[in-house]
Amino acid sequence: MTKVPTKSDIELAHRRIKDHIHKTPILTSSSINKIFQAKLYFKCENFQRAGAFKMRGATNAILSLSKNELEKGVATHSSGNHAGALALAAQSLDINSYIAMPSTAPDIKKKAVEGYGGKITFCKPTQDDREKTLNEIVKKTGATFIHSYDDCRIIAGQATCAKEIFEELGETDYLLAPLGGGGLLSGSSLSAKYFSNFTKVIGVEPKGADDAYRSIRDGKIYASIEPKTIADGLLTSLSVKTYNIIKDNVSEIITVEEETILKAMYLIWERMKIIIEPSSATVLAAVMENQGRFHNKSLALILSGGNVDIKKLQR
Repeated sequence: MTKVPTKSDIELAHRRIKDHIHKTPILTSSSINKIFQAKLYFKCENFQRAGAFKMRGATNAILSLSKNELEKGVATHSSGNHAGALALAAQSLDINSYIAMPSTAPDIKKKAVEGYGGKITFCKPTQDDREKTLNEIVKKTGATFIHSYDDCRIIAGQATCAKEIFEELGETDYLLAPLGGGGLLSGSSLSAKYFSNFTKVIGVEPKGADDAYRSIRDGKIYASIEPKTIADGLLTSLSVKTYNIIKDNVSEIITVEEETILKAMYLIWERMKIIIEPSSATVLAAVMENQGRFHNKSLALILSGGNVDIKKLQR
């Protein structure tokens, strides 16, 4: 695949994965629209297999491997949704998956990986230890490393989410996506470039994990050091690939407060009767904190996942 996924790459990824993923619904809420005086369309990746959009990229990456690579399985390091998605995609295709997982990962995500047949090796919650543990796994098994976002196959797979939005809705004024490592946002921005005429793409991240906002602002990649946010899916820093795509194709990055993330999550739970995780709620939080900006506009909001740890929220 090319350095930056092309329109053809995304179309191929969509054809490749369509029989292995859910085409998730786009839901609306008249009461939420009334509150914000805007037309909000929620792309519900919380209903995706493995409970998150990550299933798209993981499936595309695995289906891009050679027969010899498939026989040896796949490996990654991940604290959350990518681990579960890769494990489920591997299980669906009857190959092995090996996950280097921080011991501090949410219990719900540990159980998901185990339930999908992933072979977990726990490690310390540092980037160095995650990579060291992964390298040991790859050396021992010969498995192919699949990064959670620094991989064009992953980005092309994640781009299919926004592609489905444009196919169903046509144009919207804005498309908002949560921002962690940037796989979903970079893919979404490419789909907007290829499949829409004027939709502006906005990334949203917590103020307590604003490394991407600062990276784009200052023109250099900052590491995510000791992020402080309940949105545990948005803790990683950008890669060179995702940084460059976002820099060239995303209109703006908005940061949001922790309190607003929780308010947005509870509002969706209460009004739409669906469960989303805090990372997903950032997009509605951005609307909450910028109501005047989005007044009378049409917005597509990607609800990235629903793997919420209820016990952690209670604490």
